[in-house]
Amino acid sequence: MSAEYGLCDLAVVSLRDTEQESDSGMRGSSVNNSEFQADFSEDPRASASAFRYSNGTVKTGSSTDSAVSSEVKLCSVHESELDRYCSTEGRLVCSICVTQGSCEGHTVTQLAERATAVRNQLVDICEKMQLQALRIERFIQHTLSEKERTVQAEASIAREQVVAQVNAVREALEEEEQHLLEAVHREEERVEQCLLTQREHWSKALGTLSNARTSLVHTLTHSTDAMLVISNQEISDRIEEAEGVGNPKDTEKLNLNKDCRNSKLMLGLWASALLLGSSARGPAHLHFDERSVSPLLSLSSDCCTLTFLPKRQRQAPPNNSERFDSWPNAVCSHSISSGTHSWVLEVGTSGAFKVGVCYTSMQRKGPGNDTRLGYNTKSWVFSHYDGDFSFCHNGKNMTIAVVKRPTKVGLLLDWTTQTLLFYDPDTMSVLHTVSQAFTEPLLPACAVADQSISILH
Repeated sequence: MSAEYGLCDLAVVSLRDTEQESDSGMRGSSVNNSEFQADFSEDPRASASAFRYSNGTVKTGSSTDSAVSSEVKLCSVHESELDRYCSTEGRLVCSICVTQGSCEGHTVTQLAERATAVRNQLVDICEKMQLQALRIERFIQHTLSEKERTVQAEASIAREQVVAQVNAVREALEEEEQHLLEAVHREEERVEQCLLTQREHWSKALGTLSNARTSLVHTLTHSTDAMLVISNQEISDRIEEAEGVGNPKDTEKLNLNKDCRNSKLMLGLWASALLLGSSARGPAHLHFDERSVSPLLSLSSDCCTLTFLPKRQRQAPPNNSERFDSWPNAVCSHSISSGTHSWVLEVGTSGAFKVGVCYTSMQRKGPGNDTRLGYNTKSWVFSHYDGDFSFCHNGKNMTIAVVKRPTKVGLLLDWTTQTLLFYDPDTMSVLHTVSQAFTEPLLPACAVADQSISILH
């Protein structure tokens, strides 16, 4: 459809009589049927088109024709010409129907007047349809074509950006890989040098000790009583040499520092790959173990939210060997001893909480540090208290500086690399990383002394 055409084709206009006409009540006669002409201008209503109606059927013809003979329809009741239209009943009626018949009091108009109104309405509809068609055509020709060109250009730019970003990450990763491998190599050389130095030192010490012992044994076995008595100085010298050797001690300097393999960039990329990659996963149906929940806390019905209780609301729960009875702690029912796992806790605006892991063998009873998360050798937690954030283990607190206060804390535990990582899920920034040789199955653990914390699924 385009602006050049001017004909708007009307399908069919029927003015129909809703009553059944009997064969005996029909009479034939001719009446003039008016010609319907609609003029459309070029802006954009197009040029002229004429329509002729005969017995309800549209016919096109010359605009100079003024009348067409057609059969006159008669009322089946009064046998009078159907020259009116009853809007109430929606049918053609005669004058007697209006004054004396069933349509008395109804809304009735002359047939010609009604037909003119219908024609005018159809002309308006056709004009609107033509305008709509022109808008659609312009949309197809201009908007969609322009969109197609824009999409192709933007897709090309997007592909270039993806390639550029991946190349940048790849280059950074390769550089970081080289840097870390060199760091590991340097650490390996340092430890090997220490071992070599220790080996040389203790080999020499072993020789000294062996010579002193041999000398003393020779003195003991080959000296007469008089010679033994007068050999005090020689014996003292050998004993002093032996005592100066000392005892060997294993130190951390003789171990490879595992931190040499870590960097913020590598940890961030590694964590992002595990947390956001296609293989990302967490413990299925993680929830708090109701048996472990302290009486200082309440547990939601779905076992996912811990709320600190004021004293007046606390109740004595059933006694259970798994329950923490002094500190506001709880652990989850899912233990971890293999694979890679991640989970997220919503801490909101709580002013006192701990989130982390603990061994399944951690003590549950009593007020001592053995049952206090972060204050023993069996628990590792990220803590928030008195406005400060810290990492706690074995009673030692390491302050952690955060750019913005996290409302969620995520944990990533990779058993294969023995790595525990705390991160902010909203900013995907690493809060703290722990490299630890875990020797027992671990349980996700929490403590809260203000408001609530929840496991998010």
